[in-house]
Formats: sequence, structure tokens, C-alpha cells
Amino acid sequence: MKPLYLARKQIQGALHYAIRESYRDGNVLRSRDLFDLGADPTRYIVYPGGNSFYIHEDVREALAHRGCEPKESDLDEIFWRFLKPRIRRALETFRHRELNYRRFKRSGRRERGGPYHFFDRRRFYFLKTGRTQPRGSIRIPARFFKRLDHKSRDEIEQNFIEMERNLHVREVKTYAYSIFDVQSFFKESFAKTTPEFLDQTDVDRYFIEQICNLNGDPVFWSGMQPNERLHDYLIRYVVMFFDYDFQPQDFMAETMRQFINRRKGYRPPQSGGRKNVSLDQASSIFGVDRSQLQQMPRTDLARLFRRKAMTLHPDKGGRHESFIKLIDAYHSLMRGKRR
Repeated sequence: MKPLYLARKQIQGALHYAIRESYRDGNVLRSRDLFDLGADPTRYIVYPGGNSFYIHEDVREALAHRGCEPKESDLDEIFWRFLKPRIRRALETFRHRELNYRRFKRSGRRERGGPYHFFDRRRFYFLKTGRTQPRGSIRIPARFFKRLDHKSRDEIEQNFIEMERNLHVREVKTYAYSIFDVQSFFKESFAKTTPEFLDQTDVDRYFIEQICNLNGDPVFWSGMQPNERLHDYLIRYVVMFFDYDFQPQDFMAETMRQFINRRKGYRPPQSGGRKNVSLDQASSIFGVDRSQLQQMPRTDLARLFRRKAMTLHPDKGGRHESFIKLIDAYHSLMRGKRR
């Protein structure tokens, strides 16, 4: 039997949950609701004592009425996130053993899915590795994407929503930029590693173009109802892209490595760490009064850094030394500001 999955949906601004399943309809995988858990699934969890729990019979009976008789482990997995923290901690080890055993059994008997949509591949690769999927001759084995096998579009999207919860705030905009392959529209050598140095008007325009293309892709939305407006599952990416900023510190290590590789005979300093820059020096480097720098919020400082870097980056004709000083000044200022 196909495992069930937990789905999230917004109803009048409030988050509600439902138990769903993917099912095959001819050559198409679709999804359907089996049981509405409402806004508080914890009301269906019963604690008889100790570290044990079970799911209320109302859930099982309702599923049986829909012709579904799930395994106990499938229901446990759906309700796991809603358990009391103390119970989760006590059962965590046993849960991992059970999950690994079930995955091992399934991997040995089911056929491989695919082909995988390029947007799913980009998302899955970034969320698993923290990097953009490589281009060219580097071939990623199909088994790397096996978690996407035999799932409806709805189930795949619900899986990605869960995985994206682990993104760090500094990764959010980079993630949205990478998975929509916005860097492919630019010829600049730094488009992949330092997108904050690109013309942001062009970056925004290409992102919107890409998200509109995906919104109208019938292959991607196979098994779901067509939508004339932006699909609910894409709205979160618009928020990720426009409500967050690129974080320059994400790319500084890579930029410094590029500088080092370009310099023959360069020897890294033995002391390690980034050079501390005084407020007066930073004021001179940024061309901004020191009192303004002191009062400037972190987000405004990041924007100022991006504008200044556009003129000082070596690929824009700037000098290596000047750009390194800018980076040092930026990090020194950021260290002194509260988050």
C-alpha cells in the first residue's frame, strides 16, 4: 500500500493539516484528502502513560471508511511532529531504526521513478548539499533523487515544504535564485557565486520570467488542476526572493579563494582570521560618515556593501586589494551590530 503523507494548507489565514495519499489515475499521479486534521492535530494523539502514545481510533475508522487501512508506522510518522517534545526525545533512536529498515525494504523491491523534473532536481540537490546543482559533464546518479519516486505533484511539494524548513535565513534568497536558474541569464563569471554584484533589476526580471514559465508548465503540474493565477505552491518562492536579501558573507570564502588562485606566489597569513577594521577606516572605505555607519541597520549595511562591491569587484574592473579591504570593513561592521 502507498504510504500516506501529511499536507499543510492555509484556510482563512490559518494553517490546517490533512492526511493525503498519492494515487495513480491512468498514467498520471494525483492526490486526494483522506482525513481533515484541522488546525490542531494533537487532539488525535492519546498518551496512555510512560513514553507510549497511539492515534485515536476516530482517525483509523475514518480512513477505513475511505478504503484505506494504514500501517501503525505510517500514522506514527504523520503525527510525529505533533508529539510532546519529551516523548519525541525518548523515541527518536527507535524511530530512526524503523525508518532506515523501511527504506531498505522498499529500495530492494520497487522500480526506480523518474525522469525527474529539472526544478525538482535543483531543489533537492541544493537542500541536500547546500550548493547549486553542477552543470556540464557531472552526472548525478538517479538514486540520489529516489525520495521523489512515485509521488504526486502535491506530495512532492509537501515534501519540499518540509525540507525547506531547515534552510538558514542567510540561504533563503540564494536558494530561490539558484533553483530557478537565474544565473544562466548572465555572462558574468561571478553570477553563480556572488549574485549580489549583478544588476538587481535584471535579476528580479529574470526571476519573474522563470517563475511564470514554471507556473504554466503542464508537465510539472501533471495531476493537479490548472491555475490561471500564480499557483499556491509557488507563492512561497516569491516571498523567499523578494522578502530576503542576498547575504554577501555566504560568498566571501569563495571570492577569497578566487583571489588567491589568481595571485602567483601568494602565501596566506599564518595568523588566520579576517583583519579587523576601525570605524574611521570603514568610513573612508565606504565613503559614509562614521555616525551613519554606527546607526545603520544590518540590512541597510548589506545593501550598501552590494552597491559598493559593484564598483570594486575585480570582475567589474576594480582592484583586488580594494575589494579585500571592503570585505574586511563589512565584516568588522557586521560583527559590531546586533542581529
